[in-house]
Formats: sequence, structure tokens, C-alpha cells
Amino acid sequence: MNLIVTCARNFEDETLDEITKILKELGDENSDITKTGMRGILTVVTKIKPLEIVEAIRRKILDEPWSIRYCLRIIPIQSVVPTNVGAINSEVLKLIQLMDPRDSYRITIEKRNSNISKEKLISEIAKNISNKVSLEEPNWIVLIEILGNDTGISVLRKNSILSVEKTKRSLSE
Repeated sequence: MNLIVTCARNFEDETLDEITKILKELGDENSDITKTGMRGILTVVTKIKPLEIVEAIRRKILDEPWSIRYCLRIIPIQSVVPTNVGAINSEVLKLIQLMDPRDSYRITIEKRNSNISKEKLISEIAKNISNKVSLEEPNWIVLIEILGNDTGISVLRKNSILSVEKTKRSLSE
């Protein structure tokens, strides 16, 4: 997976159709979209770079806010590993090379269908990152999306995760 798409519960089929249509418009006729079995969560494998998809959908919302009805969040994923503390920590250490030593960060964990300890995971990861932590205004977000036995990991700028509702709300401000 290189994208996670969230939607309202029980709207997975409509969301699947919507994201399929968007990806075809962007040039990926053969994306692989999977309903995870977890309500409101779809995973996507696409040949298009995830951050390009986020930006294209953001522009689409700004031009035609009514055109996105079912997708709630579009989350780019840079790497997928098995759900265990060692594998996750190891992959985060590779991905944080993007960060400048002066940059601040925040670790965000969303877990579904897993009993892995968030606190243990955060402390294991944080002890290997010398950058300053900023929970309110970080330069980078270390995002860990646990979906059962698979974990998606990304190190992203704050605006790299697309919230459709927030973007639509910004139009009325």
C-alpha cells in the first residue's frame, strides 16, 4: 500500500468507486484498491507518487468541492512493514533521514486491530531521534498507521495528509 483512504463507515464501496475514478483521471488505470475489512479504511497501491495524488485531490477540492463526496482523508504511505516494534523502529530510522537536525517532529500513531503498545512504540522510536519534539507545530510528522499485521510508515510535512473536510472548510473562511 502507498495510500490509506478513510471514509465514513459502511461507505467503503462508494469510496472505492470514487478513488478509482480519481486515480484513472490522474493516469493510473490499474491501481489496486482493497477494502481492509476494517470499517472506513481502504488501502491503495498506485503507480502515482502518493504526495502527487494528495496535491491533485486538494486542487480538485478547491476547484470542485462537490466532486469528492466519500473520501475523508488521504494518507500517503512511504513504507510498509510487519507490525512489530523492531521492524517499525528500524524503518522509521531510515525515513527520518529526510529531516534536518534543526527540524522538530511529532510521532502520530493510529492503530487498528492491534494490541501493540502505543507508549512503548513511541518511546522506542523517540529515543533514537535527537531532534526536538513539538506536539503543536512540528516541522515533520512521523506517521505510523497500524492496520492489523501491517504497518504503514511515513515521515511527512504537516500538510501532506489530506483531510477533505478541513480543505472544504478552508473554502468558506
